[in-house]
Amino acid sequence: MEFQLADLFECLCDARPDADVLVAGEKRRTRAELESRANQLAHYLLSRGVGPGDHLGIYAHNRLEWVETLLACWKIRATGININTRYVTDELRTIWDNAEMVALVYERGFAPRVAELASGFSSLHSYLVLEDGEDGEGPGVRYESALADQSDTRDFGSRSGDDLYLVYTGGTTGMPKGVLWRHEDLYSNIARPLTGGIERPEEIAKQADNPLHLRTLTLSPLMHGGGQWPLFITIFNGGVGLFPVSRHFDPDEVLSIIEREGVTTLSIIGDAMGRPLAEAKLDPAKSADTSSLTVISTGGALLTDPVRKLLREAFGRITITGGIGSSEIGSAARETRAFDATTGPRFKPDPTVAVLDEDLRRIEPGSDGTGRLARSGHIPLGYFKDEEKTAETFVTDADGVRWVLPGDWARVEADGTITLLGRGSSCINSGGEKIFPDEVEGVLARHPAVRGVTVLGIPDAAWMERVAALVEIQEGVEAPSLEELQAHCREHLAGYKVPRELILCKIQRLPTGKVDQVWAKRYAQEALSGGG
Repeated sequence: MEFQLADLFECLCDARPDADVLVAGEKRRTRAELESRANQLAHYLLSRGVGPGDHLGIYAHNRLEWVETLLACWKIRATGININTRYVTDELRTIWDNAEMVALVYERGFAPRVAELASGFSSLHSYLVLEDGEDGEGPGVRYESALADQSDTRDFGSRSGDDLYLVYTGGTTGMPKGVLWRHEDLYSNIARPLTGGIERPEEIAKQADNPLHLRTLTLSPLMHGGGQWPLFITIFNGGVGLFPVSRHFDPDEVLSIIEREGVTTLSIIGDAMGRPLAEAKLDPAKSADTSSLTVISTGGALLTDPVRKLLREAFGRITITGGIGSSEIGSAARETRAFDATTGPRFKPDPTVAVLDEDLRRIEPGSDGTGRLARSGHIPLGYFKDEEKTAETFVTDADGVRWVLPGDWARVEADGTITLLGRGSSCINSGGEKIFPDEVEGVLARHPAVRGVTVLGIPDAAWMERVAALVEIQEGVEAPSLEELQAHCREHLAGYKVPRELILCKIQRLPTGKVDQVWAKRYAQEALSGGG
């Protein structure tokens, strides 16, 4: 039997309706409360002609209504669309055009932009406004008014595992793409029970009493897949999903939530969040009780070894894991070992994960071969409205097996583990040698003076490209010279991988915690213009 996300939630709700399921700041929902309000919204959307296959945008910061809207969409077989709150008007226009939305839930603070765009999208006929304390006039009715007169009865008919879930990627180097999943594949890939698989949706009721005691605080915003997926994992394993409502990452707020809500699992985004969290916890002037915390999990960016050590110093005996995956591949593995500067992130794959050569053949252990990370089985259908990119990324081998190739290069080790080398699109070609920025960044991050780093290739007349490192230095520490960092790198890397340029700066990051690569390239070009 196939799995549909609304069906699964309803089974959990029926088994234990009074259990907490969401906490956003000071506000919370039980399963029954979430179910009731999602039903009301679903009925309103149906009354407006929104139904199976239709797209509804969600343009809001973290709040309970974000999840209510997603669930309402699933109930009527519609698809929620995540809209980045940082986009300017031109970027919004592009994604609105691509997403083909017929309805939009948005915060009043965004009303001026919504009003500016609305006239250009006649097919977007229904708007609901979430109050956020801001002023602004935009189209539509108040969200709460829309729900007020609607039935909270569950009477929506049958659904299918073929119903669609669409998530737009973060777009670190350009405009994002919509990755299209079947509910069945997303659930089986991402949110399946951690205690063992189930054969029928009704069996998820075994998770209703939260057997793993999950209380997961997710710091990636819900407008990204990296914020939604840890929440799905938690909810569909019977746990309580928590998220901050502040517009900016605040380590002190995070520590306060952990203490107040007894958080057991913290989902962060790499060093960008890991380091300031550890530093806040180690501050002797602060005294938050974080003894409930047992796991720190990172997604979107892996933790470097120095930050792992800092987190353990700050939080004690906790498990630190890193997810290997992406919007296209889903979850490929959990990386639990410390970052090894001589090899990079390394993990033991599940049977559906492989490294493929140019002919889409598996690279076997011990062959010392490098290829592209791939996954088969429960993978997306492709990119929404982009047949060319879908054909490049989703391929079928000679045996008829369908694979997704998200762009990561990897190596198969003699013991069968996989070492992640980095994105092929960011690979540096210096004199014909391939250099993966992730590998160099991992080594530089081990230098005690380095707080953050990103590595990229810049044009070189003799070698085509040379390695440049943008480095952010720890506060109160003397900045190392290029020669000092080069000597540090040569202890772990071949000479051709060592940076030839050093640019000291404050690293700019996207809300996902990833480095803003568009900014990095521009900054490096400006810093090195007339020099080098």
